[in-house]
Amino acid sequence: MADVAVIVPTLRRAESLERALRSLFAQTRVAERVSAIVVVDNDPVGSAAATVDALRNDSPWPLTYVHAPRPGVATARNAGLAATDAPLIAFLDDDEAASRGWLAALLKAREDTGADAVFGPITGRAPDAAPWLKPWLERFFGREGPDRTQLIDHPFGCGNSLMVRATALPGPAPFDAGTDQAGGEDDALFAALAARGGRFGWAADARVEEFAPAHRATLNYALARAFAYGQGPSQTAAAARNWPGVARWMVIGAAQTAVWGAASAALTLIASPKRAEMYDRTARGVGKLFWMKGFEPHFYGAREVARLDAARP
Repeated sequence: MADVAVIVPTLRRAESLERALRSLFAQTRVAERVSAIVVVDNDPVGSAAATVDALRNDSPWPLTYVHAPRPGVATARNAGLAATDAPLIAFLDDDEAASRGWLAALLKAREDTGADAVFGPITGRAPDAAPWLKPWLERFFGREGPDRTQLIDHPFGCGNSLMVRATALPGPAPFDAGTDQAGGEDDALFAALAARGGRFGWAADARVEEFAPAHRATLNYALARAFAYGQGPSQTAAAARNWPGVARWMVIGAAQTAVWGAASAALTLIASPKRAEMYDRTARGVGKLFWMKGFEPHFYGAREVARLDAARP
């Protein structure tokens, strides 16, 4: 029974997209389960069309191309969902490459746990990073969890995930387009799922590799992301008008900023490579304090397109 579609949002990463798609073509033990691979091209000029066309004959399943010209990560994910009626939806980012048993492991974990959303581990790769930063960046872009498949008490991001459409992705556009520029489109989605009694699962064998492009394998980019991650809990509480929750997260953020900021200063004085980890923790603490509109860093959407345009020769 073909009951799962894999959605791959992409924005001007032809080589990376090809790597991601070829990793999907090589999936094992899911031949009868996949209804389609859906590539959502979020570039206004539709630059991924040529890559998809060139690979179409290599795909063991229908390879669907969707052009979502309005730049934004939530818009791209919603466009991918609109292109398929599959009851199970897997997400793979265009900078990821799935292991051969990835999708089979996600499907088995969902069956074993009964979870509405299942996540798998990510091995981060930052080949262009500065040597002292590389170990931390690869941990930053990676994701680890329990050693075995099981239910877990918190969600991860959409990259490397499998969701039950009826419960985890309700309605025609479950991702909030208001997050198109800053990201975090999955935070509100999973908070709402948890509030409805939804369950999260971990697929220990569903591993992917994530390759950080050169412009993201930097301290500045990663700390901006860490700041945004820190904003998440405070913003989620604010969206629910849980003001005591907002206050709690801000107190936690203030404590983290003070403690980890002091550790950052000390490690910077001795040029310790461990200072990157302390910078990360400090940035997350600051994010919990400055969660308000106007402080969100923009990683996606129009800002990313403008950055890519400026980098063209």
